[in-house]
Amino acid sequence: MVGSEGQGGEAGRRDHVLESALHTFARFGYRKTSMEEIAREAQISRPGLYFLFSSKQELFRAAATRALECDLAAVERVLAESERPLRSRVVDAFDRWAGRYVGPARDVMAVIDHNPDLLGRIVETAPARFRELITDAIAQVADRQSAADIAQTLISTSLGLKYQADTHACYLARLAVAVRLLVPQ
Repeated sequence: MVGSEGQGGEAGRRDHVLESALHTFARFGYRKTSMEEIAREAQISRPGLYFLFSSKQELFRAAATRALECDLAAVERVLAESERPLRSRVVDAFDRWAGRYVGPARDVMAVIDHNPDLLGRIVETAPARFRELITDAIAQVADRQSAADIAQTLISTSLGLKYQADTHACYLARLAVAVRLLVPQ
């Protein structure tokens, strides 16, 4: 029993370090972020940080991968809520994937976007998985090719809105218009 509690505590500590690291990377950029600054933000000693992650690159990859995986899990949960209207689920899925990175939080995604060489295949597999999830959801009300075309158009729209919208509310309102125009009922 004690072992499982210890594991939960260790996993929680690791998650806290990864979240702190992502915010620190977003604030200073990858190159200007030091392990010392991440340790301070995570309220952990520098040796303790190096015990968990052997390098800044390893920590960055783990933090970004965790963020993308959490976003995809949230998208899957939202799209599975079949009692809700499809258009509402699609807007919420985009909100979980990209909307939280609009406005002040934009820097989190920018640091990931500007360092793809440090991340490995996740920069390809995560967006592909998101596109697949959106396509599958829309394919419930449209043929597969139309669903794929609509999904890709919405993704392109979301990318543009993510950088044009000043606020999260503006992003959501404009995305909802696109979803209403493109996604069949």
